[in-house]
Amino acid sequence: MEAGLHSFLAKHENSLSASYDSLEDFPDTTEPVWILGRQYDITADKSNLLYDVSSRLWFSYRKKFSPIGGTGPSSDTGWGCMLRCGQMMLAQALICKHLGRDWRWEKHKKQPYDYHRILQCFLDRKDCCYSIHQMAQMGIGEGKLIGEWFGPNTVAQVLKKLAVFDEWNSLAVYVSMDNTVVIEDIKKMCKHSTHGGDVGEDTKPSHRNASSKPKPGCIWKPLLLIVPLRLGINHINPVYISAFKECFKMSQSLGALGGKPNHAYYFIGFSEDELIYLDPHTTQPFVDIEENGMIYDQSYHCQRAPHRMKILNLDPSVALGFFCKEEEDFDCWCNHVHKEILKQESLRMFELIPNHPPHWPPFVPPARPEVTTTGAEFIDSTDKLFELEEEFEILSI
Repeated sequence: MEAGLHSFLAKHENSLSASYDSLEDFPDTTEPVWILGRQYDITADKSNLLYDVSSRLWFSYRKKFSPIGGTGPSSDTGWGCMLRCGQMMLAQALICKHLGRDWRWEKHKKQPYDYHRILQCFLDRKDCCYSIHQMAQMGIGEGKLIGEWFGPNTVAQVLKKLAVFDEWNSLAVYVSMDNTVVIEDIKKMCKHSTHGGDVGEDTKPSHRNASSKPKPGCIWKPLLLIVPLRLGINHINPVYISAFKECFKMSQSLGALGGKPNHAYYFIGFSEDELIYLDPHTTQPFVDIEENGMIYDQSYHCQRAPHRMKILNLDPSVALGFFCKEEEDFDCWCNHVHKEILKQESLRMFELIPNHPPHWPPFVPPARPEVTTTGAEFIDSTDKLFELEEEFEILSI
């Protein structure tokens, strides 16, 4: 086994061997640098900061994978950047769930089994639950043709729909509507009795204190919370910048999806007036599972200095991401939002309210449709989860 490991690593040694040198290109600053809820003093902690960044899963354009839908594109170059950014945000949630925020990736070091299982969820194969194939085909139900560019809200809706088939990770994915996060709806979706059914009597916390301890016999389904926003008309409104930056300081932060028109980035932090991001606009060859079951994972980690851009250059259409593994994490997030985001009386970035608005349609948590077949059949669930008349595979992992 050890001989096979060394042979496998030697096979790919030269492809990225020099890239770690460029990590030192990150500029010095006396201001704190924030990366997904972690603060760094770059004058003393540059190596740890770069170690953190290179440990994030990095999904970029790929080529030479099997054609999407059987006859579609075999590369996502030029159109798949927002899908790749959505994959990166979701992958960070899965790492936090299974490995913890402080987990670090080391080149040539044997990684935990769950790490490889997470990575397999995103391989460019139609039988992987969050592959480019699954995301592109699910996008049809959101009005997007295969090969068409997605926006932040569209990719959030696609992830929400795909997650209901992911039994291993078992995430509750909540995508806010009308710039409003509803505590009652999230509690309804995430809290379940060990005897079956939702926990309904503890879902209306006061707006002053959203905290509520889970009662005996209750379990919390880990929450991926995505908040699509428009922070201006043609350009980001400077009034939102402080609150936007505050979100990267939260321990629950998964960063943000956004960028420029038709040019998506995965934002993971900031320093002063610059955002720090991972860029999916590099085309790499398709990577599959090796015969020995291993995945060559070096191309899934960005081993160079992260990119930066001025916050004011950000397109106003974004989506914030947060992960709450336990109910206590969500309660802390609510308290932080009340303290730091909602303190502004006007032009708030988003709203956090305790109860479901009576004029809204009833909240129905996403659920796996009752289907027992796969293939080229039209699947018509009650919430029109699929609106596809072409081949689509329903997956479990």
